[in-house]
Parts: sequence; structure tokens; C-alpha cells
Amino acid sequence: MSDDQAILEFRKVSKKFRRGQLHDSLRDLLPSLAKSFFRGRSSKDLGEQEFWALRDVSFALGKGEALGIIGPNGAGKSTILKTLTGIMNPTSGERIVRGSLSALIEVGAGFHPDLTGRENIFLNGTILGMSRAEIREKLEEIIEFSGLRDFIDTPVKRYSSGMYARLGFSIACHVSPDILVVDEVLSVGDWAFQNKSMEKMKGILGSGATVIFVSHNLKAVTTLCEKVLYLEKGQVQAFGPAKEVVDAYIRRASAQAQEAKIEGKPAFIEEVRLKNGTEDGSVFRPGEKGVVEVAVRAPDWDKGMAVALGFRDENYNMFFYVDSCRLGAPEFFLGPGESRTLVFEFDMHLAPGSYFLNVALTHPQLDQVLDHRAPALTFVVHSDVDVRGVANLYPRLVER
Repeated sequence: MSDDQAILEFRKVSKKFRRGQLHDSLRDLLPSLAKSFFRGRSSKDLGEQEFWALRDVSFALGKGEALGIIGPNGAGKSTILKTLTGIMNPTSGERIVRGSLSALIEVGAGFHPDLTGRENIFLNGTILGMSRAEIREKLEEIIEFSGLRDFIDTPVKRYSSGMYARLGFSIACHVSPDILVVDEVLSVGDWAFQNKSMEKMKGILGSGATVIFVSHNLKAVTTLCEKVLYLEKGQVQAFGPAKEVVDAYIRRASAQAQEAKIEGKPAFIEEVRLKNGTEDGSVFRPGEKGVVEVAVRAPDWDKGMAVALGFRDENYNMFFYVDSCRLGAPEFFLGPGESRTLVFEFDMHLAPGSYFLNVALTHPQLDQVLDHRAPALTFVVHSDVDVRGVANLYPRLVER
């Protein structure tokens, strides 16, 4: 993408912070400022107690593109948002915005509890950059979208937290900027409102706006975004097509989860792998074949063993369980230097969503758990048909 095509650019952006930079008195502050002034360090150097929140982050987006930003807590996602919105300046590098930018970061920020919902629409809309004329023009649409018409003239201090969040999202998603920055706000309200919110975000994308979406909800990321930026410890780990980058993120997170201590365990799970068909993969379409490989060792265990697998949904509720004995395999035994890999096959007849796989190594006769990984893996099921739940029954409309 050439520079003149990009509506938003990050060019080798870095940001550093100091740990524990707190001054309780002018006596402490003045020497610290003088020390910083005379230190003469380059912005690329780290001083005592400093750390990089972002390090050489670069990307560019064109008009109408959607970028998802993912990563573990502390990866630098919030720092990118604050830099994007101009709340803070980078230590080095350049941020270029060609167009109006609005941030949908904390729904309901700027609400006054003693004002009614209607009055807060005008207050919050103004904070988000809308003119009074624009708010009047969209007022009925905002109220209708929120589903709070019966309570719109009630002070918001009497709203539930869900009502509060719904009104905040309804206002924010009716702003019409060139660039919209969204931070983990598509989980407000009940299922029907979440579905409506997702459709609204798709409509914003369809109108030609450029969207930056920061979320831990990998299903929402793969649904909304064509590109994904994966951050860890302030550095870019991957940037590219959504499915490929989300898959890389899940594989890395799963590998880190498997680095558990094994000292003192008589038998342990050495490795867990998930394959999409014949290749390692963590993103599936409904009905695709999934393969789980579990490698185990038993340096100090001479009794029988079995491997158990448990599948959990986004709320961590168990919805499927099986073990090798239930599938007809006998207990297996390993000597001190031996290992064994058990291979399970599944048909992933699941609805779209994020799922967790727990793995346990058990002694089935005594119902004893020798080792477990919870979760051992995370995977995503993505579908063009927005069905909800866990199982996918592949609905078809035969009459209209």
C-alpha cells in the first residue's frame, strides 16, 4: 500500500514508561527533573526502571479496512489506543492520521448520573465530536437502537449497568468518523443487543469507515477484521490475514500454557497439538475434522493410564467429555524411558465461538489425575451463518 493510499499509519512507533515514577513532594520532583534533563540519553536508550510498552510498531490501513489488535494482557494494546487517539505521544516514530478519528473505548464515559438518558445523549455525543445538529438528526435512531425508549427521560443513575452500557454504545456507534477505534465494547447488553451491535459494526465498515478493533474475543475479531496485528511485550509478533494471525496467536498461547513444571510428577503430559485436518491449526469451519494429539511420559509410574479430553465453551462450561478408555482402548503402560502419543479425531459440529480444550492424564482404576492442562488449547470456530449456542445443527430455511 502506498503512503498516499493509507488513511492511518504507524511508522516504527515506540513508547517507553518508567516504573514507580511517583513524587510526593516538590523536593523529590525537582532533582528528578534535573537528573532527566542532564542525563542526555537517546530516546532509544532505556534508563533505570524504564521499559518499552511499544517497540518499533509499524502498520498502515487504507479506507474501509478493518484491523484487529490482539495479544495477552500487558502486550501494549492500550498504549496503541492512547497513541492512536492522541492521548499520548510516542517516544519515537510517527503516527499519521488522514481524516477524522473517533474512539469507542469506554461506553458511557462522560455520562452525568443526574441527567436523563436523553440529556446524556446530547452531552456524550458532544464529547465524541458530534455537533448538536447531528445529534438532533440521529436522536430517534439512537434511542431506538438502545431499546431504552421507555426509560429515556429517566436519570441514568437509576439505570442498571446493562442499560447504561447499551445507551453509551448506541451513542458512540452513531458517530460517523473516517476512522473508528473500538476497544472491547461489543459484549454489552444481552444476546439480542450484542447481535445488533455486531451488525451495526459491519454496517460501519460497509459505509467505508476504517476500523481498529481491540479485543480478546477472537470470534469477533475474525468476523469483523480482514487483518490482525498480534502484539506481545510491545512488539509485533505477526501482522497479516486475520485467520493466519489468530491461528499463530492461539498456537503460541497454547505452547506457553504447556510449559508447566513437571518436576516430581510420576507421569505427565509432554505435548498437546491440535490439527485442522493434517496441518496444525486453531481456526475451524463447522463440521471440519479436528485432530488432537497428546504425548505423554511416565518416568516413575508403572500402573495403567488413560487420556481424557474435555471441551468447554466461552463461559468455561463443560459441554463434551471423553477419554481413551471410553473409546474402547485399554489402559496403557509406559516404562521410564518410553513415551506414547494418543491421537483423537473429532468432527467439529460446533456453532461459531471460542472454545477451550482441557487434557488430563489419569489412572482410571482409582480415578486419579496424574497431570492436567486446563486449558491445554484454545480454538475458534468461524462461520458465515450467525447461529448461537454450542452445537451446530446446520439450519436451513425451506419455506419463506
